Amino acid sequence: MQEMSLLSDLLEAGYQVSPQAAELITSHNNPRALINHILASVDDSVFVIDVEDIDFTGFEEVKEAEIPCKQEPVPNTTSANPISVLCDITDCSTCVGEYMEFVQYFRNRYSRLSEMIRGRVNSRPMESLKGKRRVPGDEISIIGMVSEIKNTSNGHRLVRFEDPTGSFQVLFSMNDKDIYEQSNKLVLDDVVGVSGNLTNDGKLLIAKKLVFPDLPNMGLSKTGSQGKALFISDVHIGSNTFLQEQWDDFMTFVKRESENPELNKIAQQLRYIVVAGDIVDGVGIYPGQEEELTIPDIYDQYEEIAHYFNQIPSDITVVIGPGNHDAVRQAEPQPTFPERIRKMFDPRIKFVGNPAMVDLDGVLVLMYHGRSIDDFVASIQGISYSEPEKAMLEMVKRRHLSPTYGSRVSIAPEKTDHFVIDHIPDILHCGHVHTVGVQQYRGTLLINSGTWQDQTEFQKRVNVVPEPARVPVVDLATLQPTMLQF
Repeated sequence: MQEMSLLSDLLEAGYQVSPQAAELITSHNNPRALINHILASVDDSVFVIDVEDIDFTGFEEVKEAEIPCKQEPVPNTTSANPISVLCDITDCSTCVGEYMEFVQYFRNRYSRLSEMIRGRVNSRPMESLKGKRRVPGDEISIIGMVSEIKNTSNGHRLVRFEDPTGSFQVLFSMNDKDIYEQSNKLVLDDVVGVSGNLTNDGKLLIAKKLVFPDLPNMGLSKTGSQGKALFISDVHIGSNTFLQEQWDDFMTFVKRESENPELNKIAQQLRYIVVAGDIVDGVGIYPGQEEELTIPDIYDQYEEIAHYFNQIPSDITVVIGPGNHDAVRQAEPQPTFPERIRKMFDPRIKFVGNPAMVDLDGVLVLMYHGRSIDDFVASIQGISYSEPEKAMLEMVKRRHLSPTYGSRVSIAPEKTDHFVIDHIPDILHCGHVHTVGVQQYRGTLLINSGTWQDQTEFQKRVNVVPEPARVPVVDLATLQPTMLQF
C-alpha cells in the first residue's frame, strides 16, 4: 500500500511502472522528489517507466532529504563562536532490529551513493545484462554494491556486484595491471561504478574502469572565518596509562597560562576545541581492564574529565562526541552522552553523536571516532595504524565512513545510512587508533588527532605504537594545520 501511495502521481499521470523501477523509486531516500523529476523529464513516448527511463543526470536531492537528521542552529550565548549541528543520530534513531530495516539501510546507501556516480557513469540495471551477448566495441557500465570478492585459479579477481534489479559478476584481470591494482582497494558493501566489455557468452563483465563516488576535485580555499580550532581525541582519563603531566601542560596552554609566548599567542586565537570520542577509558571495554584503571567507577571518570573541560575559558567553544570507550551504545551510529553525564559539564559545552557534522562559523567539520579504521587496516593492503590518514582517505573516496557491514564495527541498521558523506566537509576529524595523521585531499583536510594515553598492554600485543600528546591546530581562515607537541 505504501508503494502504491508513493507511485500514485505516476499512475495518475497515465504511466505504468515496472517492478524494478518501482523498487528503485520507493527505496530512494527522497522518492517524492525523484517522482517529480521523472514526471518532468520522462520522454513523451514512454508508457511503462522502467529503470532505464529514469534520468538521474542533473537530479539534485532536496537538501533536507540529504541530511539524515537535521537540527536547528544551536545559539551560543556564552561566546561569539556560532555552532550548528547539521547531522547527528541523537534523538533520531529508528532501529529496532527488524529484517526490513536492514533492507532499507542498504537501499538507502545504494540510492545515495549511486547518484553521486551517475554523472560519470552511464549505467544500466544489471537485470538488463542477463542473456545479453557481447557486441564488439560496446562498453557496458553498471553501478553496484560489492557482495562478494574472490580470486580465480588463474589469479584474476572476481567480484559480484548487486543493484536493486539483480546481480552480476565482474572480472578484474591481472593482465590489466592498473584496473587490477584498483580492485585491490574494494571492500565488501562498497558502492562503485564499473565499465567494461561483456564476454562472448555474456556471463561476465571484463572491467576496464572503476569509479568511486569520491570528492569533487577542489583545492583548499579561504572560508571567511577566523581564529583557530584544535582537535583532540582519546583522552582515556581513568586509565593507568593516562599521561597526566602532558595533559596538565595542555590544559595550561588552553587556559592561556603557558610560559611559552608562542603557545600563548596561539591560545589567544583559539575559538573551538573539537573532541572525537573516548574522553574516558570506560569500564568493561576489554577483559582485564579493571586491573589497568586508576578510577574504577565510570561516573567518577566523567566527573574527573568534566573538571578539566569546565576550566576551559568561556570564549572557547568545546564540541564533544562519543567513542567506543564511552558510556553510550556500542553500535554505531552512536547518540550523544546521556543526561546524567552531560549535566556534569558546563552548559556551554556542546555534545553530539558519532558521527556528526557540525558547522563552526562556516567551517564544516565531520566528526567520526574512527572505529572503521580497523576494518580498512584489515581489508586493504598498504593501510596501517601508523598512517591513519590513509584509511581516512579511503573513507572520503567512498563518500562513506564505514562501508563494510558485519566486520569489526557494530552497525545499527537505521533506515537512513548515517555514514554516507552527503555534504563535503572542510575537515574530517577522527581518532580511535592513537596515532596522528594529517592530509589534504581535494579541498578536505583529514585529521587523526592521536591520544593522551601511553601504550597499553593490548597495544603492545598487537604492535600499535601510539603518538600521544600531539595536537593538530587549524587556522579556520585558510584550513592550514600546524602540530603542537606537549
